[in-house]
Amino acid sequence: MTDEPNILIVDDHRDIRDAVSRYLERNGMRTSVARDAMEMDEKLRTGRFDLIVLDVMMPGEDGISVCRRLSAQGSAPILMLTAMGEETDRIIGLEVGADDYLPKPFNPRELLARIKAILRRAGRAVPTAGTLTSHRVRFAGWTLDTDKQELHHEDGREAHLTTSEFKLLTVFLERPRFVLSRDQLLDLTSGRTAQVFDRTIDNQVSRLRKKIELDLSRPEIITTVRGGGYSLATDVKVEK
Repeated sequence: MTDEPNILIVDDHRDIRDAVSRYLERNGMRTSVARDAMEMDEKLRTGRFDLIVLDVMMPGEDGISVCRRLSAQGSAPILMLTAMGEETDRIIGLEVGADDYLPKPFNPRELLARIKAILRRAGRAVPTAGTLTSHRVRFAGWTLDTDKQELHHEDGREAHLTTSEFKLLTVFLERPRFVLSRDQLLDLTSGRTAQVFDRTIDNQVSRLRKKIELDLSRPEIITTVRGGGYSLATDVKVEK
């Protein structure tokens, strides 16, 4: 995907940097990491970022000073990570230009939701499906015309897709052989987060399988990954 938001994660704890980076990339974003203000400045000189996740407590220049400096320069939006209970840090962070804050330890899903909210306010929406527009996509004997939303098999079969089924299939085709959780699929297809016991994606996958699988008892195109979610288990060829 070429239109993924680019996020810079600045934190002196490697475990946090790596965990946040992996989670955001699994949810349709690009990331870069920096361990301190000096490394962050180098990243900012060589790249363009849509949002900065910035820790308050860092060696050298702290997050409050960095936020004040970047805000004065008109930088990308900033989400600050603060120590639990440090109300003063959160208030000062907002006063010097942070767009939002999140206390540690935090739930990755809440971090993702706050990032998306900031990007929406900044006019930088997170893409869902749609990067395959104006293409013909071939997979497992099927050909999808993304402009006409028509799906044909080489044996002459035709599958009529609803709008939700088309979006779901497109998400899979954009990420072949990639394991996607139910939360990720729901977010990528409809832009919302799954609630407890939400079976929306399971129902959509079931309906889509009925239209493209030969044997529903042993699906070979969209497979279930135990403990993970679903995966498009076939190669994809994209043509103009």
